[in-house]
Amino acid sequence: MLHLNLFIFACGHHRAAWRHPDSTVERLGDISYYEELAQLAERGKFDAVFFADGASVDTVADGPRWFLEPLTAMSAMSRATRHIGLISTVSSTFYTPFHTARLMASLDHISHGRMGWNVVTSMFDAEARNHGYDAMPEHAWRYARAEEFVDAVIALWDSWTDDALLHDRGGDYAHPDRVRAIDHHGEHFRVDGPLTVPRMPQGHPVLFQAGASDQGRDLAARRAEAIYAVAYDMAAAQAYYRDIKRRVREAGRHDPVPIMPGLVTYVGSTEAEAQAKQRELDVLLPADASLRQLSTFTAQDCSQWELDAPVPKLPPMHEFKGPQGRYGTILRIIETEQPTVRQLLGRLAAGGGHCTMVGTPEQIADRMETWFRNEAADGFNLMPPSLPGSIEDFVDHVVPVLQRRGLFRTEYDASTLRGHLGLSRPDLKSS
Repeated sequence: MLHLNLFIFACGHHRAAWRHPDSTVERLGDISYYEELAQLAERGKFDAVFFADGASVDTVADGPRWFLEPLTAMSAMSRATRHIGLISTVSSTFYTPFHTARLMASLDHISHGRMGWNVVTSMFDAEARNHGYDAMPEHAWRYARAEEFVDAVIALWDSWTDDALLHDRGGDYAHPDRVRAIDHHGEHFRVDGPLTVPRMPQGHPVLFQAGASDQGRDLAARRAEAIYAVAYDMAAAQAYYRDIKRRVREAGRHDPVPIMPGLVTYVGSTEAEAQAKQRELDVLLPADASLRQLSTFTAQDCSQWELDAPVPKLPPMHEFKGPQGRYGTILRIIETEQPTVRQLLGRLAAGGGHCTMVGTPEQIADRMETWFRNEAADGFNLMPPSLPGSIEDFVDHVVPVLQRRGLFRTEYDASTLRGHLGLSRPDLKSS
């Protein structure tokens, strides 16, 4: 069946969502807002909710991006839900393996086995300068560090066996020979271990990754248990899907490794109603804010670009040093649609170039099913343009169509995120 995650982001993924009269902008510091979103996704039987994260602030006038720290928020959200998975981004460039392993293990215990970790290497120099770097370290260094980081975290999670705890009030709390140091000495880290947290319900929280570059795809194929993707259209999604599945096989793995492209949906009782919902948000976005967003995506100064002129020529992919998935999508939109600058800004306003589906519940379900049945996606990371309205539309109207077609669960049949995703538990018995 399809896998569905809710990607929670501020008032919604449309950059003007916060400007709408009905937006939730005043509630972004209220944990009950996020608890209610998780409960809504759980009502829709989603696999998980997901938070991205960033370590710098853009032009604050353009609207909200980050507010509550995701792991802190998920601790509360886990107590407000029973079934839905909880996935948070943690940067391997800015955190340490011990810190990450401890946080994730603690949250897996708190949630009774529902945590996932989205491994990122981070993107921007402004983030790096908040963590002691003069600029973002170069790409190859970040990915080499990320791979060692993941290895060290997994070793820490494995430093307690499943049966290490004794709870013998007249003897030992735990078997001393079943809690081990890991003695990791690598290029980037020294980590003695063991972890201070006993083995967790899932064995390991689920590892997510979103590799777009060649090095990122290799890391995803070797380490990720589920993958987020950027796909502007089905052809791009199929190319990425087939490449990743090939790399997974070549890495000698037999895990399912579900791939979930981002998906923006506008749902209406008619196609015209759905298009009206899209326009209602598009007209709220000032051009200067859109151009600043485009400058971030392309690492170009776009502030003086003429809105009704063709998009100026951009550097080819191999010369671009920033996040390649989003940049590649922008190049594909330009090549396919040959838009004016204004038209490109409209395409990027919600989701930044991820696939956008606008229409009735049946039309959207048709396209999702087509992707699912034709090696483009194992599911979707839903990016609602406005919250909570867009995800309410999806849960109330699209999910029932998918359920009637036998494409999505009607009830939860597992209690862990691994169970929702069809992943096995990495058991570690005593030795």
